[in-house]
Amino acid sequence: MPVLVVDDVPLIRTVVRAVLEQIGVRDVHEAPDGAAALAMLSAHAYGLVISDLHMFPMTGFELLRRVRDDRRLRETLFVMMTTKEHAHAFTAVRRAGVNACLVKPFMPADLRRTLAEVWPA
Repeated sequence: MPVLVVDDVPLIRTVVRAVLEQIGVRDVHEAPDGAAALAMLSAHAYGLVISDLHMFPMTGFELLRRVRDDRRLRETLFVMMTTKEHAHAFTAVRRAGVNACLVKPFMPADLRRTLAEVWPA
């Protein structure tokens, strides 16, 4: 299944894509915000979403809520990323059903470890 990487910073999307490719994931799609990601999720099945928390016009938290509320999407694995300064929000996203959280900046090994915990790719 393809992976959807959602972040408003192109460099972060590039880093996540590179790590995914290092572990053998070749079908990686990108979205610059939650609204674009939701449109992509409506049109295509994804096995995993890796999303930033803070984006405009739709945040990663709102994207997660919409995914979990949609019966077709609710089983999609979801990893949320944010900076250390906003990591306190992980409590709320865990309650909303995120599968894992990742603090940015991260080392590629951190992302690999997080993916190994949640995604049987």
